[in-house]
Amino acid sequence: MTVRTTTTALVAALAATAAATLALTGAGPAAAAGLQCSVDYTTNDWGSGFTANVKLTNAGTTPIDNWSLGYAYTGNQTLSGSGWNGTWSQSGKNVTVAAPAWAATLAAGGSVSAGANFSYSGTNAAPASFTVNGVACNGASSPSPSPSPSASASSSPSASPSASASPSPSASASASPSSSASPSPSGSTGTGTGKAPALHVSGNKLVDANGAQVVLRGVNRSGMEFMCVQGYGFSDGPVDAASIAAIKGWKANAVRVPVNEDCWNGYANVKPEYAGENYRTAVKNFVYALRDAGLTPIIDLHWTQGLYTGNSSGCSDVNSTCQKPMPGAGAATFWSSVATTFKNDPSVVFDLLNEPYADRAVSGLDQAWNCWRDGGSACPGINYPVSGMQTLVNSVRTAGANNVILLGGLAYSNDLGQWLAHKPTDPAGNLAASWHVYNFNTCSSQSCWSSTVAPLAAQVPVVVGEIGENDCAHSFIDQVMSWADAARVSYLGWTWNTWDCGQGPSLISDFDGTPTAFGLGLKNHLAAVN
Repeated sequence: MTVRTTTTALVAALAATAAATLALTGAGPAAAAGLQCSVDYTTNDWGSGFTANVKLTNAGTTPIDNWSLGYAYTGNQTLSGSGWNGTWSQSGKNVTVAAPAWAATLAAGGSVSAGANFSYSGTNAAPASFTVNGVACNGASSPSPSPSPSASASSSPSASPSASASPSPSASASASPSSSASPSPSGSTGTGTGKAPALHVSGNKLVDANGAQVVLRGVNRSGMEFMCVQGYGFSDGPVDAASIAAIKGWKANAVRVPVNEDCWNGYANVKPEYAGENYRTAVKNFVYALRDAGLTPIIDLHWTQGLYTGNSSGCSDVNSTCQKPMPGAGAATFWSSVATTFKNDPSVVFDLLNEPYADRAVSGLDQAWNCWRDGGSACPGINYPVSGMQTLVNSVRTAGANNVILLGGLAYSNDLGQWLAHKPTDPAGNLAASWHVYNFNTCSSQSCWSSTVAPLAAQVPVVVGEIGENDCAHSFIDQVMSWADAARVSYLGWTWNTWDCGQGPSLISDFDGTPTAFGLGLKNHLAAVN
């Protein structure tokens, strides 16, 4: 999925999230009698800082107008940035989260989640108590004080992937920030009760240790590719046990995790608290949590380094702040490190580059495929050292990892036409093709799938790393999933984030798994086939 960050898109994303929240809770008039509420407080702690996630629930029978949540720390926890999904402020040890103007009313039975980053040293004890509008928030009924002034809307610290009109196979999506990142079935297409299966390639199938075919059907979980490099945290929204359970509740058996080269490699352009070992630990914690829940984790290198300002450029930044047509030299370092980290865990799958588009950068399709495989001098028109897919495969295997590797084709992974002819050499024999398909792609018809993808799927495993449509409906992905089921091809929906599905494919309106109109198609289909 191609994403870009803009302030305008961020504000729109926040407004969209608020609208979704109001639609779900049914905001009403101010509470006139008692106030009953509860607060769920969780953190993602990396030693020198943490993300605080608060979920405020109105447990009463009347709405809470102009809510303002308060609590206090006992240590030296200090607010970093402005927080998101609320107006965060701190005075001494006291922290306040005020309702944004666009979501000032919390309906009876409704909940709202907000998050912010903090730095600290020493201990990081959780707050002992909370108040809402000055009243103790413990689930008990209390007299309601006069409503506090409405909080003004503020920009969130989170990246906001914005919509794009380009014909890339990724519709761009608007992300609204939420809480941050936290730290299996064999011979089956469904989820199991234990760890995810160890996978390898056998002919045109992904199989488990017993040789039974495993068809991956699941979701993408965007956030780790942009939050860190933009300085706001590790993930857009919670990646804790509850959020993973919500994904499993859809009967998914795989989760694709987009990540960032700069953050993993620890480059100087990333805030230290979100870079290097801190970032790697956050990714590992999430990957292992997915695996232990029976969900196959797919690590996807989404944003990479390389200064590219040519055709279809996503940004004019050398850093990993957008999608580049091909991976640069640092990607080899990235994959060597990732491979070393996960080489003893064959349940983890590697997706070498999200959506290559060398065909936009060099002259001619044959040249583009040569660039895709060989990199370097085979990529005239890309003015940075390109790592071809063969180089990245070599980096993984030299590190001692035999994990399954996914290779996306050209045209933002929508074109697999010459994939087999340019397939890299792999001593482990564990390569599979990654394909992305959206309703606005060139190859978006069943006739194209049958003529170009099906012949490849007859020879190597094909994983549809992203499926989606940009109309907040699901008629297109319904066709894709039915076709893929018949072909025994894997697929994952974009994306398990609470963005506005009208601006780009977004499966949920709440991290508890509440589907959007688009997401309902995937949820119902997974329930039927898994």
